Amino acid sequence: MSDEIKGLNKNATRMLTGFLLGAIVMTAIIFGGVALLAMVLVIIILASKEYVKILKHKGFFPSIKVILLSELLLAWVAYEQRFDLAALVLTLCSTASFMWVLFCGRQPYIANVATTLLGIVYCGWFPLHIIFLRNLSCDKYDSGLGFVVLMFTAILLTDIGAYYIGRHFGKRKLAPVISPNKTIEGSIGGIIFALLGALVIGYFINLEWYIALIAGLLCTVFAQIGDLSESLIKRDAGVKDSGDSLPGHGGFLDRTDSFVFAIPIMYYFCYYFVFHNEMVINWVKYFRGLF
Repeated sequence: MSDEIKGLNKNATRMLTGFLLGAIVMTAIIFGGVALLAMVLVIIILASKEYVKILKHKGFFPSIKVILLSELLLAWVAYEQRFDLAALVLTLCSTASFMWVLFCGRQPYIANVATTLLGIVYCGWFPLHIIFLRNLSCDKYDSGLGFVVLMFTAILLTDIGAYYIGRHFGKRKLAPVISPNKTIEGSIGGIIFALLGALVIGYFINLEWYIALIAGLLCTVFAQIGDLSESLIKRDAGVKDSGDSLPGHGGFLDRTDSFVFAIPIMYYFCYYFVFHNEMVINWVKYFRGLF
């Protein structure tokens, strides 16, 4: 009986934490602006610290100072919508990573540079795309808010579908070395749930059904890739969870890993194919010219 009570308490704690975190995140996304920037900064800073801690288990020593400074600069770029400065900032941050190793680093040198650069991109630059996505606008859509909601819905339903279908019907392992509990059946279930959710949200934001399906498919596929990628990092470092900051969920990296790749992919898809479709038009003209 005591084990059952502990199990119920654990599930209740997990649900409460998930609800509170979700409420805070969605409130920040709805308001946008400074609220969204502050929320993203808190998450990426805490996730970056977890990332550095994980890598230390592997014997690597990425610079948390360089990572955090780079993320602050990139956050400014995202907040000011100065995508034209992104390449400059990333170049300066890459240079800083090498300079840190040259003058303050420790063995292993090459791995420290590489893991610092990875931390900047993985923990900072990729998640910051949510600000770019939220601030998209065109004649048909006032903002990217609806597309952010679509993305979150698709990713959350991916987790729910993968868990439910995998638990009841999962037999074939998806990635047995990296994440032995995930199954191919669960992955397919997550995709189906995500596509249904994307269609529903797409209907409410007046999005063409095929665009909603493509967006949902991109979100669910890259959410699962992001989940497996974080599992790869943890398994290689011999760590079970990225941290214990979120009761019942582990660390911030554990909770946000599904979003890391999905956010930038969703942004570029929306930018080039929904809000600014000049690229699609040019491709159509090009292929028509071939025939």
